[in-house]
Amino acid sequence: MSELRTRALACRDAAPAVAALDAGARAALLRDMAAAIEARGEAILAANARDMEAAAAKGVQGALLDRLRLDAARVAAIAAAVREVAALPDPVGQVTRRETRPNGLRVERVRIPLGVVAMIYEARPNVTADAAALCLKAGNAVILRGGSEALHSNTALAEALHGALRAHGLPEAAVALMRDLSREAMVELLQLTDVVDLAIPRGGEGLIRFVAEHARVPVIKHYKGVCHLYVDRDADLQLALDLLLDGKTSRPGVCNALETLLVHRDAAGAFLPMAGEALRARGVELRGDERTRALLPAAGPATEDDYAAEFLDLILAVRVVDDLDEAIAHIRRYGSDHTEVIATRDAAAAERFVHALRSAVVMVNVSSRFSDGGELGLGAEIGISTTRLHAYGPMGAEALTVERFVVRGEGQVRHPLRRD
Repeated sequence: MSELRTRALACRDAAPAVAALDAGARAALLRDMAAAIEARGEAILAANARDMEAAAAKGVQGALLDRLRLDAARVAAIAAAVREVAALPDPVGQVTRRETRPNGLRVERVRIPLGVVAMIYEARPNVTADAAALCLKAGNAVILRGGSEALHSNTALAEALHGALRAHGLPEAAVALMRDLSREAMVELLQLTDVVDLAIPRGGEGLIRFVAEHARVPVIKHYKGVCHLYVDRDADLQLALDLLLDGKTSRPGVCNALETLLVHRDAAGAFLPMAGEALRARGVELRGDERTRALLPAAGPATEDDYAAEFLDLILAVRVVDDLDEAIAHIRRYGSDHTEVIATRDAAAAERFVHALRSAVVMVNVSSRFSDGGELGLGAEIGISTTRLHAYGPMGAEALTVERFVVRGEGQVRHPLRRD
């Protein structure tokens, strides 16, 4: 038996101990995990410094390096996110529906844990704590497979989490950090159908496609975030500019950053020059269609690939559209079902935009950067699903449970026996 399978089976065996905890015990465990992260803050930062040094030596830069980097504020935010998850309503045992059938059967739908979740991610040390907290909150055990570039950071965070598990008399295997980070080991993990109940990849498109192509276990995924802002003819232009700058420039390397700007032709003459000036001042490269470049001569030409791209950088594709319908058609063609935003004062246009698109998150006069589990009341998120299965959009603890039926009666049988 391989070491991976041995550790995975230990994780599976630990899952019932987590599921058996009551809501108060799970919340207390998570609060102690947050405290352990804070107490080990210096060790976590020292481990992260080793990872950053190694990544820089390998030439890692841009969005990947930003996701890898920790500082005191980010460590504090990791601990705060764990506390927020602890404070959320406990989903385990929640009755979502109750009815009595004509034959007297009392039927309930009740949330129960999934079991074992495999979390596969790249240079995001915060995911180690977020995933563990959300899985434990939902009564699950978790197998963490982080990227090699974050090995020391993830190990330091896992040690803090394990300390809290030991203090609560729980097996460390409930939060299992993979040691073998080879592709072969990842494939083996993804094929453990008797152990893993759900795999969640979180990272670049290449990682997610690799997981989807090699998995025999269920996978929740989103390949990329091609997020749009549409500025309607009736938009408040200063509001639209604020949404644009926050969505594109606050942190361009994340999946909820804007990648494409669509502007109604009636608003383009006033909006694009002011937007172009503000974006260029912040180092954003613009690529646009002919009508955009007529108003923004410094912009380069946009290609079909640009409109489908997740740049994860200070690059923005721009297009002038004739109306709301053309904006919707563009998003349907090039979008990735992640997050779409409309800036408008027209309530009817806003409702049309919301109902015409099937993206996981649709926003009206709100920055795309709020498309995040922590900002939407989930405490933290284990990922964003654009797979229309049991979960869609940012996933919190509730999305790591499933509903089952519990039926109570007084001896009802479907086919009564004849008693002659």
